[in-house]
Amino acid sequence: MNEWPNGWSGDQSGNRYGRGSNSAEPEGARAMPQVRRDAGPGYQRHEPPLPPSMSPRRGASVPPQQSQGYDDAYDDGYNTGQVYGGGRDGNGYDDGYGDGRGGRPRPRWGRRIKWTVITVVVVLAVASVATYFWADGKLRRQVDLSKVIDRPEAGDGTNYLIVGSDSREGMSADQKKKLHTGSAEGKRTDSMMILHDGGNGPTLISLPRDSDVEIPSFVGSDSGKKYPGTGRHTKLNAAYAEDGPELLVRTVEYNTKLHIDHYVEIGFAGFANIVDAIGGVEMNIPKAFKDKDSGADFPAGKQTLNGQQALAFVRTRHAFATQDLERTKNQQKFLSALASQTATPGTLLNPFKLYPTMGAGLDTLVVDKDMSLWDLGQMFFAMKGVTGGEGKSMNMPVSGSTGGNLLWDKAKLQQLVQQLKNDEKVTVSGN
Repeated sequence: MNEWPNGWSGDQSGNRYGRGSNSAEPEGARAMPQVRRDAGPGYQRHEPPLPPSMSPRRGASVPPQQSQGYDDAYDDGYNTGQVYGGGRDGNGYDDGYGDGRGGRPRPRWGRRIKWTVITVVVVLAVASVATYFWADGKLRRQVDLSKVIDRPEAGDGTNYLIVGSDSREGMSADQKKKLHTGSAEGKRTDSMMILHDGGNGPTLISLPRDSDVEIPSFVGSDSGKKYPGTGRHTKLNAAYAEDGPELLVRTVEYNTKLHIDHYVEIGFAGFANIVDAIGGVEMNIPKAFKDKDSGADFPAGKQTLNGQQALAFVRTRHAFATQDLERTKNQQKFLSALASQTATPGTLLNPFKLYPTMGAGLDTLVVDKDMSLWDLGQMFFAMKGVTGGEGKSMNMPVSGSTGGNLLWDKAKLQQLVQQLKNDEKVTVSGN
């Protein structure tokens, strides 16, 4: 039975509300009968009340809206439970207004994480580039290997001549006294090593400072004058004292027939400062020894050496029967341990240790003009590889002495140089 009052039939086209209505009254002023409340006393609108069964006050439900002849695809949006705003549309777009329950917009974590990662990468890249140029600018490129004449042909791999000098440059009187360096003017070589870095692992070869060598013809580093060779023999460290790094390289190449690619030199102060910057170097000393000249006084056993103690350790020779040969072995042990303990995440990833360490060493490091920071890093990690078991350390093979000068074993030297040139595994044994 139809409970709608007369004149309110949903079929009467003349009184239909909504789209296409021909009523003279504006649509916004007309009430939709299915959503109005029941007219009660005092209700001023002249419209018939809803049927009793439809009154909200009686608990009746609102009937579903009829189509009233509209296209079935049209949805007027009334009384359908439609909630506007929030969620995603049919294309999966998130409008950012939550889930329609009045909550906060969901955070876009994917975008936040992406921009955080990008920011971190950019900061690290800028810091790395800045550090590279800062460190590269500190290198003292003072050695010109182009002045070295009659050089042997370069082989496979890279050969570094590493020199520890007794330079007291920049040291105060108190520092000289504390480090037992004395006050001699100028500088001499206190240690010399050849580091070969190749495909079969690194090889570190110590050259005793008392090695007997021939001074060949050379061009003066300052004068540019050529000095002919006279067959004069002297100790290896005398070549450095006579005309500096260029003559030392020329003398090593002439007597070994091995091409030197790069030159690296560090003085007393720089050596001690590097050790202090990384917090000391742990060493295991098998036998106690003392030396008043270097200031060494070490008990046997494992111990951490500071800069002063480290310098005394690598300079001591009078405490040993073989003197210079034993000292070169200790120098190799210490430099390898220094490289191994410096090239750790705790130092390389900690700017509070990395920058002081680099600053302490680079300020006093003298290199050749073609040396790059990358080359220096390669040398450093090759040195670490010697300690890690990837390479070999040895002294230059010696066959005897002249009383004061050590004579190299020529047969072993020739075999050693051939293996290094061809970047082969070194099988020659040293002293």
